[in-house]
Amino acid sequence: MIIEELVSTVSMKIPSIILALGIFILFWIGGTIFKMIVRRIMDEKRSHANISQVLSSIVKNLMLIVGLITALGTLGVNISAIVAGLGLTGFAFGFAFKDMLSNFISGVLIFIYEPFKLGDTLEVEGKTGKVININLRYVTIEAENQKVLIPNSISVSKIIAVKR
Repeated sequence: MIIEELVSTVSMKIPSIILALGIFILFWIGGTIFKMIVRRIMDEKRSHANISQVLSSIVKNLMLIVGLITALGTLGVNISAIVAGLGLTGFAFGFAFKDMLSNFISGVLIFIYEPFKLGDTLEVEGKTGKVININLRYVTIEAENQKVLIPNSISVSKIIAVKR
């Protein structure tokens, strides 16, 4: 009796399962295509290899999340709780890691717009030094025989003097 009900329920859900799987696969393929497009655009701008890889991976992962939520909705799962949970989780992570996210986004902007490059001399908040490293969190300058890490959010939001 229980087995017959289970078989009956599964057989009625097979078309929905196939459709949901197809939707997820389409989003996965779309995410892969968008990832390649973003990498190509970033490579044409001659941006740093790390930044193009990070941004393209973010785009693909967002597409996969949207695809998963759409597929679950197709199966009849109530996705409003999932979406609300993702929203609250995103808010909590954003609030907890606001400084790190600010530095990361500022690092992306530095790589895209290139206001300064390796070897340039910067003056930021009273420190003057030669840029020896730029990454997604900090700009490292060598000032008075010491290395100074300047958070990217300061490098983007404060007035800096650049000497080439």
